[in-house]
Parts: sequence; C-alpha cells; structure tokens
Amino acid sequence: MAIQRMDNVGIVVEDLDAAVAFFLELGMELEGRAEIEGAFADQCTGLDGVRCDVAMVRTPDGHSRLELAKYRSPAVISDGPRNRPHNVLGTHRVMFAVDDIKDTVARLRPHGAELVGEIARFEDSYLLCYLRGPEGIIVGLAEQLG
Repeated sequence: MAIQRMDNVGIVVEDLDAAVAFFLELGMELEGRAEIEGAFADQCTGLDGVRCDVAMVRTPDGHSRLELAKYRSPAVISDGPRNRPHNVLGTHRVMFAVDDIKDTVARLRPHGAELVGEIARFEDSYLLCYLRGPEGIIVGLAEQLG
C-alpha cells in the first residue's frame, strides 16, 4: 500500500496572526481557522490538555498546505534560538516556486523576512534563496529561468 498524497506540513508558532499574514503575502490562501481540543487531540499528539488555534493555508493550485498551530495548552516549548543555521539536524525548510524571486523577497521583508544568505543562480535553471520567516521558519524560494 502506497501513500495517497502529502496532506500538509505542520508548523507550531507563537504569533498565529503574523504567520498567517506572512504566508498570505507569499501568495497562499487561507483555507480556514479552527480551535482544536479534546480527547482526539490529546491522543493524536501524546499531550494532555491540548488546546490550540490552527490556520490552514494552501498554495493557489490547491495541492500543498501548511497547518499553522498556536498552542494555548500545554505551553509551547522552545528548542533553542530561532536563527539556527540551515544544517542543524531536524531543521526544515519549506520551498515554494515563485514567478519573481526579488519581488517576493521585497514583499515579505515588511513581514519580518530576512535572507539567510543571498539570492543565488543555479546554472541557467533557477534563482534560489532561503529566507527566515516568522518564528525562524526557513522558507526556500525558487524562480525557474527561461
């Protein structure tokens, strides 16, 4: 039996509104918001007393989604600085294809985005960059050339 699809990537944040605003500016669409609590949430997460607010955002093509979650209970646990380098074990990034990488970076800067390195050219194929978004999330951007 093979998997059917990847449904979403979950990211825990402290400021849900700021994270939603960032990803909406990137071009994602808000699919919905919900409050999550109850026995099923405790059973699924292995935590007791789960109460969290979630927002689901999706790419314009409808194929990819991020679930942004702000825990009200139990308290969020920080695992270190948010500006960790990209090569730390377990560190992830979410990559998006964009039409205009420079314009996208410029639009995200007012939402706290900072380039991790710089915009780089990969042969004659792509312009690529990593930027740090809300909560230290590393977001990759790729603009296909030609």
